[in-house]
Amino acid sequence: MTKFSLAVSAILVGSAAAWSTPMTMKADAGVDSRRNILQKGAAFAAGLAAPAAAGAYAVPDLLYDFDALEPYIDAPTMKIHHDKHHGTYVANINKATEGKDPVPILDLMADALEAGPVRNSGGGHYNHAFFWDEMTPADKAAKTKVSDQLEALINKSFGSMDEMKAQFEARAAPGALFGSGWVWICVNQAGDELKLVGTPNQDNPLMKGVLDEVMFP
Repeated sequence: MTKFSLAVSAILVGSAAAWSTPMTMKADAGVDSRRNILQKGAAFAAGLAAPAAAGAYAVPDLLYDFDALEPYIDAPTMKIHHDKHHGTYVANINKATEGKDPVPILDLMADALEAGPVRNSGGGHYNHAFFWDEMTPADKAAKTKVSDQLEALINKSFGSMDEMKAQFEARAAPGALFGSGWVWICVNQAGDELKLVGTPNQDNPLMKGVLDEVMFP
């Protein structure tokens, strides 16, 4: 299997304790404006920027141990997806951009649908790096709290945090999306609504043409 299956996502979201940071914990920067959203995305992408040397995209180190998400995701699954699968996307995006000026991976997303191998390998690199960064061990998640701004936006968009989780879990359940892909909670262009969306393969909401509008995970 060369891509994360929705089953992995479903295992994760099946427990509130294993929920990841941007959806419930790391949105302290707020979502009240598109500018704030873009700044948050840029800050995340800074860690994925290509160094001066071409062909130097790299798999980021995990911020936690491979077994830190157990029992929701076991250590062997984490290690295979991080080291092998993500490593393959990085090797391929380095090959596809060899000899070209290095560009932060975020900057490649907008026009990825028209950029040949960048769509799959670049999307795979960005998506996986985002995925690793947005998970946290259950003990740390239990000590965090959603910002007032984000809580208000969740309630406006989904009715409640519990309802958002239920909808996410249903959308990410095995069989809910044919083949492999990703499920995202995104903020719209106006910055006033969260939306639950799915993308196939290694596409993501930042790519023009994947959804009705570009949205921000």
